[in-house]
Amino acid sequence: MRKLQNLFIALAALCFAMPAFAQSGSAVVDFAPIGIGLGMGLAAGLCGLGQGRAVASATEALARNPGTRAGIQLLLVLGLAFIESLTLFTLAVIFAKIK
Repeated sequence: MRKLQNLFIALAALCFAMPAFAQSGSAVVDFAPIGIGLGMGLAAGLCGLGQGRAVASATEALARNPGTRAGIQLLLVLGLAFIESLTLFTLAVIFAKIK
C-alpha cells in the first residue's frame, strides 16, 4: 500500500511540475483531459457497481419469492436503465464541455 501511495505522489508531482519547469514565461495548463478521464472512469465504474448490486438484489428477491417475477423484472429493467443513463449523461456532458 505504501508503494502505491508513493507512486501516486510521484505521478501527481510530475503532473503539476510541468508549468514550473517551462522555459518560456507562464504556461497555460490544460487539466481537461485528466478531469474527463477521471470523470468518465468514476461514472462508468460506479454505475457498474450499482448495476451489479441491483442485479444481485433482484436475483436474491426472485430466489426468495418466484411468484413476483413480473414486478421485480419490470423494476429491475427500469432501474438498470436509470443507472445506465447516468453514465450516458456524464458522457454527453463531457462532449459538451470539450467544444
